[in-house]
Amino acid sequence: MIYLELLIGFLKIGCFSFGGAYSAIPLIREVVLSYGWIDDEKLSYMIAVSESTPGPIMVNMATYVGSSQGGVLGALIATLAVILPAFLIVILILLAMKTVIKSGVAQAILGGLKSCVIGIILATGAYMVLKGCIGGVFDVNVDYLAIILAVTLSVTYFTSKKIFKNGISPIMLILFSGVLGVLVYGW
Repeated sequence: MIYLELLIGFLKIGCFSFGGAYSAIPLIREVVLSYGWIDDEKLSYMIAVSESTPGPIMVNMATYVGSSQGGVLGALIATLAVILPAFLIVILILLAMKTVIKSGVAQAILGGLKSCVIGIILATGAYMVLKGCIGGVFDVNVDYLAIILAVTLSVTYFTSKKIFKNGISPIMLILFSGVLGVLVYGW
């Protein structure tokens, strides 16, 4: 039964996530929590781990959830289920691209989807910042160190944009945030 649930759950995620993994996080959260595979706190940790490991976030999360619920076969089913819709859509788009992409209707749809994806990504980012720094919407335990780290990283990023032509490398920013996290939370 768990294999069928993994297949259906991750097919939903694969079919209805448009715009990449960050815009899919709310849908992943809804599906994973509705099936009770992992709780919200563990999901937040998994998102952080998926962002820092190589590979697409949705695939990493599908593999992790699938393996935790159904072993190797569960990981395989969840991973294939989450990538299958995108694979089929890309094949269909490639077949129809020469004629359809030039139409005004297709351009209008893509323009509307772009705005929607930007809004979803911003809402997800705001949710994760609030969850990480405040601990929840109605929770009064404020993690001031997380707020200071977020401000420090933001200032570092935007200052580097002013000093250097391309700004700081994302890899260097990730390493810097990791070092700061170890220094602040490790002691």
